[in-house]
Amino acid sequence: MEQKICQSCGMPMLTAEEFGSNSDGSANMEYCVYCFKDGKFTVEATMDEMIARYAEFPDALKDENGNSISKEQFIANMKVFLPTLKRWQ
Repeated sequence: MEQKICQSCGMPMLTAEEFGSNSDGSANMEYCVYCFKDGKFTVEATMDEMIARYAEFPDALKDENGNSISKEQFIANMKVFLPTLKRWQ
């Protein structure tokens, strides 16, 4: 099975509990539980606001190989990555 990633934040969704929910309570397989609940985004923000928010979590300051990176590099990486996701297109 193809690995699903949240089309808002890019988080890998590995289990059913990580999927968001539609307004009818069914699983939304495009967005994670942290970004989408009851058919709505949990936070209404611009892409830049979301990047700034993500950059405040020290555990997020890693590259795709799990190596620590600076906050500035994290922000630069996210400005390239997030526009490839459905929510930000």
